[in-house]
Amino acid sequence: MAELIEEAYERAGIEIRTGYQFRTARRSLNFLFQEWANKGLNLWTVQADEIPLVQGQATYNLPADCIDIIEHVIRQNEGSTYNQTDLIIPRIALPTYAAIPNKLAQGRPIQVYVDRLTPIPTITLWQVPNLSSYIFKYWYLRRTQDAGTSGANTMDVPFRFVPALVAGLAYHVALKSPESMDRIGLLKQMYDEAWELAAAEDRDRAPVRFVPNTGYVGRGSW
Repeated sequence: MAELIEEAYERAGIEIRTGYQFRTARRSLNFLFQEWANKGLNLWTVQADEIPLVQGQATYNLPADCIDIIEHVIRQNEGSTYNQTDLIIPRIALPTYAAIPNKLAQGRPIQVYVDRLTPIPTITLWQVPNLSSYIFKYWYLRRTQDAGTSGANTMDVPFRFVPALVAGLAYHVALKSPESMDRIGLLKQMYDEAWELAAAEDRDRAPVRFVPNTGYVGRGSW
């Protein structure tokens, strides 16, 4: 982390003289990580988890570092070689959940409402589980670990994002330094270019196939 901070200060045209400069740079790094979380899907922060469901319980807590859920299924017959199944359930918005007449109806969950509360986000399932053998399997975006925690010498970013990290930190440092005001425009441009390059590479390369729905009203297809 010290080398990244030094590089950022050099790009901003500032010589590090005090320990406070390291502390303020670390604070800027944490704000930078929060900014990245708002920019979109960062694949290295995708993490899998599961929640064993309880009969009659509709709402469950998500991890505190969860930003949002990206995929989710209901698993039945966990561990069975022959009939373990993962059933995709759609995510619904608050107006759709609010319009459900009987929110206490029990059965196999077929919908999930994600409430991105602070500090603990939650999920609410409908129908309410009628068995305790269901498992809610999901993949979620976790927040990037703060600089200086869980290992102060290594950033929680892959190597391919290091140039964007340094460029972004240099830009944020320059914003707080009067002697770097003339470099802010250039540093912002370098940061945007480095981010676009890294973000364009950070994608899933699995092939995608789109198949049109040939069903139509009146023949039982819909």
